[in-house]
Amino acid sequence: MTDRRRTNAPSGGTSAPVFVYPVKGADSLASQRPTRTRAPDELRKIFLKTGLVPSASGSAYLELSPPSAPPSKTLRPSRTSLKLTCAVHGPKPLPRSAPFSPHLILSTTVKFAPFATRARRGYIRDSTERDLGVHLETALRGVVLGERWPKSGVEVIVTVIEGEEDGWWGDSIVGGSSGAGGGGWGLMSVLAGAITVASAAIADAGIDCVDLVSGGVAAVVRDVDPKGKGNTEEGLQEGESLVLDPCPAEHKEMVAACVVGYLAGRDEITEVWMKGEAGGASDVLLDKAVYAAVASVSVVKEAVRESVEQKYKDVLGGGKGVFRGPQVPKEVEMTG
Repeated sequence: MTDRRRTNAPSGGTSAPVFVYPVKGADSLASQRPTRTRAPDELRKIFLKTGLVPSASGSAYLELSPPSAPPSKTLRPSRTSLKLTCAVHGPKPLPRSAPFSPHLILSTTVKFAPFATRARRGYIRDSTERDLGVHLETALRGVVLGERWPKSGVEVIVTVIEGEEDGWWGDSIVGGSSGAGGGGWGLMSVLAGAITVASAAIADAGIDCVDLVSGGVAAVVRDVDPKGKGNTEEGLQEGESLVLDPCPAEHKEMVAACVVGYLAGRDEITEVWMKGEAGGASDVLLDKAVYAAVASVSVVKEAVRESVEQKYKDVLGGGKGVFRGPQVPKEVEMTG
């Protein structure tokens, strides 16, 4: 039955037309493939800001800036930049119908916006988004001190505004390999960013945690790295190299990837997700992912520090991060 109160959108979905120059041949299109200009151990620049959603208890926004690309003859971007938002609602009392819980009940949700990827997403959560939510909950469960909020619950909602693609868009025309594990390589960076932005949002909400958790991702790629000559690790085969914070569009083939949720202060891992065929390089790949997480935790600490200074600027001396403390009146001596 048609809803008469609103104008329904087309059932198949629509997309804005993109006019590009015609492709003369596979060779001319292959020359437009983006290449990695960063060093193998260099991460993309991270922008992290807290307190963007006024109605939420805590919120954060994370963006990974894409590297500068040469001018292209097409309107299609050669690379994608990851953009995530996170909103934390709670802690709040559980409904009366819920059973008694002596600790905080954590609920995580990861949802792609319909326009987040090249293939349009649906409005209902699919199996991929539910799996990402389970991984995110595992990474955050060992961080939050749930014993301090009995009979309470908290919701962590991560929205992917722009997601990482699984590869270069021209591979469907030229013909390229997605890697040993098939597709889904862009989800590794999405999960690492979701862990980082959720940690900042939870800290912005004032929920007690044992430490700040950060996400890191490393991958084994099979293309030639122009800045990684001589970069050989134990367990890698010929032509393979290890890179941190990989962008699937910049590599011809992804062999394996690993995502970790890491507590730098306690030297603990709360989440591990490995995909592909790492072989004997599994331990090295895990160490590189931890190194990437350690590099990104400094951005989380700086964002949380700025949030605290903004909220408690009245009790901070001169805005320089020096705690002034409450104004205590001096004692008065009684004479006479």
